[in-house]
Amino acid sequence: MLFYFFALLAAAAVVAVANPRSEPNRWAAAFLIFASIGGVADTLYEAGYGAAGHAVQLLNHTITPYGVLLFSIVYSESIRSKKVRLYAKLLLLLPPAATIIAATARQVFEIPYGLLLTWTAPYYLTACFLLLRALWQETDRRRRKSRLIVTVIIVPTVIAVLVFINVANAFIPDFQFFRYISFFILFSLTVALLGSFAIGVLGVKLRFERDPLEEAMKTASSGTTLLNHSIKNEIGKIALSSENLKYSLAESDTVSKQHLQIIANASEHLLQMAERMHSQTKELVLAKQRYQLYELIDRCLLQHKSVLEQAGIAVSVDYAVRPSLLGDPLHVSEALGNVLMNAIEAMPDGGLLTIRLTTEKKIFRLTVHDTGEGILPGEIAQVFQPFYSTKNRGSNFGLGLSYVYNVMRKSGGTAELTSVPGAGTSVALLFPAKLAGAEDGK
Repeated sequence: MLFYFFALLAAAAVVAVANPRSEPNRWAAAFLIFASIGGVADTLYEAGYGAAGHAVQLLNHTITPYGVLLFSIVYSESIRSKKVRLYAKLLLLLPPAATIIAATARQVFEIPYGLLLTWTAPYYLTACFLLLRALWQETDRRRRKSRLIVTVIIVPTVIAVLVFINVANAFIPDFQFFRYISFFILFSLTVALLGSFAIGVLGVKLRFERDPLEEAMKTASSGTTLLNHSIKNEIGKIALSSENLKYSLAESDTVSKQHLQIIANASEHLLQMAERMHSQTKELVLAKQRYQLYELIDRCLLQHKSVLEQAGIAVSVDYAVRPSLLGDPLHVSEALGNVLMNAIEAMPDGGLLTIRLTTEKKIFRLTVHDTGEGILPGEIAQVFQPFYSTKNRGSNFGLGLSYVYNVMRKSGGTAELTSVPGAGTSVALLFPAKLAGAEDGK
């Protein structure tokens, strides 16, 4: 039983340390802690600490299902409103509180397993349903893998706890559940350990492995650097040969000179393309300074005003917050420009471009939503990959969103994309609140 305590407690510590700012991580750590303390109940009883043993056992049986359900709600993003989540947390705490009161009100301590079963069964089954539904609905390939591992870790063990602890003890008092449940606990810990290395569980993998998109950007940067260097060398030879040939031609040979000019123009165009690819994939060096994010958005919209008007696109802007951030406004502006151009190209027949600047817990979210045709689910997972594009245009290298991702990663934030075919696409740039002054987070 002590192994059970230390193993789950260690898992809780790892999850909490991996990403202490993440609400799903905090709830996962919480229910693991309350699940682990059941392993010390027998030790406390044997040492003569009966009251402590009763308290530990009661908290283990009542708070663990509450924590599992809250984790599932937050992790599955089933309730997005903070206010509604708060009400849900308070409301769902009533059955555990009632059970604790019922157990402590008796003259002789006894856990009311019958009462416990009436609400733990719905709690555990709802938690499993939310995790499975989130897995089924996830379209992002990387997040889907992570959700799969979390679901495999939690769902079988939760069902086992419900059957071998709650149901069994309700009908067979003093049922010895541990020998049955220990297998599922070992299974979950093993899957969690393997998953943290192979795919990543609640951000734990980030402690051991670099972001795969970061590696892709480095590979692309190396390739475009070599390409840029090689093209410059070859164009230098072409330019020198063309210039020498031009002087050797007679003044009246205008046709040959025209062909030489075509060669020179094509060479210059090729060089510009290589430089564009290199500039959007090279390792960024940020020149940090403080800037107003909403002012940067306004300037960027002004720069694209004529293009938006020509495309017949209306613009809606909503600034719920106006943070002052520390970062590189030039790169952020260029990244936002790429997002805007993607949105404009997605609405060739006009539409509505909605820009919102909102705040969440320790995050400022800049969302750009278009009413274009959207992106197919199978393509969403690849949109940030270098040289991947959903457009069939020769001038498009598929580097716009890769550059956006690179800028946000270097700025300490991240970028997200969601899309519904036929209903448009939303790109969100997430800036951590630590980049702002304390007064901006209000």
